[in-house]
Amino acid sequence: MSKMRALIVDDEPLARSRVRVFLSTNPQVEIAGECADGLEALAAIERDHPEIVFLDVQMPRCDGLELLAKLPAGERPAIILATAHDHFAVEAFTKQVVDFLLKPFDRERFNLALDRAIGFIRDQRAGDLGKRVEGLLATAPGRPPGRMAVKTDGRVVFLTPSEIVWAEAANNYSTLHLASSKRLLVRETLSSLEERLGSSTFARVNRSALVHIDQVQELQPEKYGDYTVLLRNGTRLSLSRKLRGRLDKFLPEAL
Repeated sequence: MSKMRALIVDDEPLARSRVRVFLSTNPQVEIAGECADGLEALAAIERDHPEIVFLDVQMPRCDGLELLAKLPAGERPAIILATAHDHFAVEAFTKQVVDFLLKPFDRERFNLALDRAIGFIRDQRAGDLGKRVEGLLATAPGRPPGRMAVKTDGRVVFLTPSEIVWAEAANNYSTLHLASSKRLLVRETLSSLEERLGSSTFARVNRSALVHIDQVQELQPEKYGDYTVLLRNGTRLSLSRKLRGRLDKFLPEAL
């Protein structure tokens, strides 16, 4: 995999030197250039398209926050802001930067910020690749129908819906429980998965669980009219009263 290019933007030569030294030990990154003010950095970003930018907040002519305002949100590199003043932190994160370094920072804190930026870029690349591949799979002749791509751990994994037994919500992620007994943590919400998989073969049984209808073995009655959904692999899930209707069309007599 090609190295990620980093641009160093700071009006202080010693500060740029510090970042340059820290970057030199990471084999995943190469230095794309250095800039001493925001206008110079804007030109470099538009010209060279670096993946990562270490950006000082306070600079002459155009400071770091002014530079961010000039960059379209969807086209920004992974931005790591740096400043000697912690009162910029709140404003920095409203600008959706990857991390915020308070000067003087040490190598350990720097490496943490760099790792976050690298992870952010990998997720972006995996997402872009997944979308392109899914489009090709949907239109290519002779391909098996219903194939999908999911992002997990910086990779793109291809699945058919029949391989998914059930999916479990994990904040802004989801865990896919596969027929092979493997689990995949994917960067996608359960609601997004539900929309992609469709309602013809999958049903939401509660706020945190989406099941493949063919994997439902039993509906077991509980107290007060509640039910437990028993899957073929032994997993037991509560059936939300509000969502019973999702299963009605498949199991009308059981409910």
